[in-house]
Amino acid sequence: MAIKRHDAKLRICVFCGSRSSVDVRYQEAAAELGGALADHGIGLVYGGSAAGLMGILANAALEHGGSVTGVVPQFLVKTETAHEALTELRTVTSLAERKSTMSDLSDAFIVMPGGFGTMDEMFEVLCEAQLGLHSKPCVLLNVGNFFQHLIAFLDHATSQGLISISHRALVMDAVSVCETLATFGSIDWQPEGM
Repeated sequence: MAIKRHDAKLRICVFCGSRSSVDVRYQEAAAELGGALADHGIGLVYGGSAAGLMGILANAALEHGGSVTGVVPQFLVKTETAHEALTELRTVTSLAERKSTMSDLSDAFIVMPGGFGTMDEMFEVLCEAQLGLHSKPCVLLNVGNFFQHLIAFLDHATSQGLISISHRALVMDAVSVCETLATFGSIDWQPEGM
């Protein structure tokens, strides 16, 4: 699925966790993804935290010279440790405004391991796509099979007639950064050394 750009610069929103004590595979994937987006001139939009996978992702993009826009509600500036060295940090009033702002700024979505907030963000953009409010692609970066149970649930709900086959296709999954970016079709990306 090719990404449709809404302005001159392609921007991808990444949803992921802000907790620090997570599997090293998720940390490595966050660093690889941030670097890859920057290396290909793709702007990163994310939740604005300097902590956990969010911080690793943003720092890698910045280290590779990328453009990084963070969006954080005012009440989470201290709790999530807002990243102060971003290209742009937007402070909003609520979680709902954070989600709508990230969505408005982005041409596509990548979902990495995370908790309730990450799932909330993902399902909101999927619901909006289902309702025809946008046609932006969404890919699960299934590092270490993190999303295997979620994928099984989506397939089960589809088999039970609760999700249509066309709506099930709104969320794709990939096991590596390379495969994730290749899923978008309009990105010609190969990891270094290939």
